[in-house]
Amino acid sequence: MTLANGHPYLAIPGPSVIPDRVQRAMHRGSPNIYEGGLLELVDSLWPDLRMLAGTTGHVAAYIANGHGGWEAANANLFSRGDKALVLACGQFGHSWANSAREMGIEVEVLDFGKASPADPDRLEAALRADTQGRIKAVLTTHVDTATTIRNDIPALRRAIDAAGHSALFAVDCIASMGCDEFRMDDWGVDVTVAASQKGLMTPPGMAFVWFSESARARCGVGDLATPYWRWGPRAEAEEFWQLWDGTAPTTHLYGLREALTMLVHEEGMARVWHRHEVLAGAVWAAFDAWGAGNPAIAMNVGRPEWRGRSVTAARLGAPDATRLRQWCEQRAGVTLGIGLGMAASTDPAYHGFLRVAHMGHVNAHMTLGALAVMEAGLTALGIAHGPGALDAAAKIVATGAGD
Repeated sequence: MTLANGHPYLAIPGPSVIPDRVQRAMHRGSPNIYEGGLLELVDSLWPDLRMLAGTTGHVAAYIANGHGGWEAANANLFSRGDKALVLACGQFGHSWANSAREMGIEVEVLDFGKASPADPDRLEAALRADTQGRIKAVLTTHVDTATTIRNDIPALRRAIDAAGHSALFAVDCIASMGCDEFRMDDWGVDVTVAASQKGLMTPPGMAFVWFSESARARCGVGDLATPYWRWGPRAEAEEFWQLWDGTAPTTHLYGLREALTMLVHEEGMARVWHRHEVLAGAVWAAFDAWGAGNPAIAMNVGRPEWRGRSVTAARLGAPDATRLRQWCEQRAGVTLGIGLGMAASTDPAYHGFLRVAHMGHVNAHMTLGALAVMEAGLTALGIAHGPGALDAAAKIVATGAGD
């Protein structure tokens, strides 16, 4: 017997839930791509994308996913043989490093493990040791989607400045943009990468690279900046087709326009960040309560200030995480995320990890509903857990919602 019939809920860290308004905006025939309404719509996107990232700098859009966003950043930041310093806090830091290596970039990785953020002191020491100034850019994730570690971006910027190094600072915000507070200009970020399918509430298929004037002056002309990835023509297009190096992603653009209206203009970024803060806190409160009755249940990141507000990684002990994910999806219609990068899929330990996403178009009833389903699953499967999780989560929501 199943209770999964009805509208399913996808609580995985991307693609996230797409608002009905965004779907309706996309449900249309192909437009004229040479003149008229589409061109006017696209003109309206750039100021809002800048507001989203907190920058007055440049922005280039690509028909790509997040990996394409990395490649766009790599292609413009570096030439073959240049050196990158990557601060890795999980799967996606290492993946960005691998992307750079495969493009012919020399990569040094500072690995901070799977449960703590990048250490600014280690970054400063590594840059001071680069006496020849070979490191052209420092790359890191704001929130690693796998471990859900959130880096202190302003502290890392201060470390670069303290070292007196000329390296540019590039940040992957694929998991955090539109969920966690991010202020590109105020925090001294030179290059920011994001994609459409998470906090931006639009289907996969678009990547974005924001870049500072300093990055524009120093980059974008090396031997990796091929016609498709070169950011100059996209950010300073003289003709509409140059924005995309060909045909525009028309349907996505209508969806993105609606999503940005919802985020930037109607809710406002401060309220968006607050909503995600509260909903993340509700998830954390539930895990704290469950873990009080079973030490095998715990969040991957111990300190709240180190956790991303868009997704929470947790362990239940193998094989209970996989058992719970399967029960929630098959019996109750809630899909949780796999424990990506915590163990090899061939390792039995893999089945002890999962992730709960609370990114993008989510509200209190979605998050509380997912937690209630998880508690039902823990009970149905006989997985020991502490009491009071739903009460604790509800209190966080009640407090965060205000009067």
